[in-house]
Amino acid sequence: MSDASDHRTPSGELVLSLKGISKHFGAVSALTDIDLDVHAGEVVALVGDNGAGKSTLVKVLAGVHQPSSGTITFRGKRVTLSDPATALDLGIATVFQDLALCENLDVVANIFLGRELNPMQLDETAMEVRAWTLLNELAARIPSVRIPIASLSGGQRQTVAIARSLLLEPKLIMLDEPTAALGVAQTAEVLNLIERVRDKGLGVIMISHNMEDVRAVADRIVVLRLGRNNGIFYPDTSNQELVSAITGATENAVSRRAVRRQAQQELREGGRP
Repeated sequence: MSDASDHRTPSGELVLSLKGISKHFGAVSALTDIDLDVHAGEVVALVGDNGAGKSTLVKVLAGVHQPSSGTITFRGKRVTLSDPATALDLGIATVFQDLALCENLDVVANIFLGRELNPMQLDETAMEVRAWTLLNELAARIPSVRIPIASLSGGQRQTVAIARSLLLEPKLIMLDEPTAALGVAQTAEVLNLIERVRDKGLGVIMISHNMEDVRAVADRIVVLRLGRNNGIFYPDTSNQELVSAITGATENAVSRRAVRRQAQQELREGGRP
């Protein structure tokens, strides 16, 4: 595992920095003392077994859940993500796995759903031009913005969802399992999209169970295990080392430090009246 002083440490603006983020649901600790940095023009893959805390962390950053403790710094300022609208306004966009697209509506309507340029009198021409601009920036393979979502492939639907997330010009985009259930050609299409988003200078957090896809686009790989940090790795890391970190087959410096922090926290809490 490489530490923070590694020569591959990103040089772009530090877009997002999490320090000691924890999330409790009653007596259950979903996240414990999570640290995470994401820079502009960087793809950070978030990996781990089911129940590792990946989805909870994304929902914290999307404003769906509020952390129980810890700090979130976005573009140099400490922020509170009290709800999804706040996260969007700050510049954090999320594409969840279900995509939340309306199949009976066309591409333009899906991109602007709830964000019409002029809700009182829709400017259809301006919306269509803007939709094409977003899709062209992604080099999207969509024949028309006036065809219904139902007629698009899985890769094309993911493209529309990513284009919609770019509408408000975010600085960070989170993609939850963007290549799940896609074929080889559609997966390649989505991975190319992710690279183009990174090339636009955005920070990208990508959740994926597919290590091949992760290695194809990620600059850094952050492993979560049982709601804790369990290492930062790079695409050239061996499969054995990654799998060991994901499954907990071996300990490393990060996991040992996380356990020590948890023990210290429990001692402090145990000493309270």
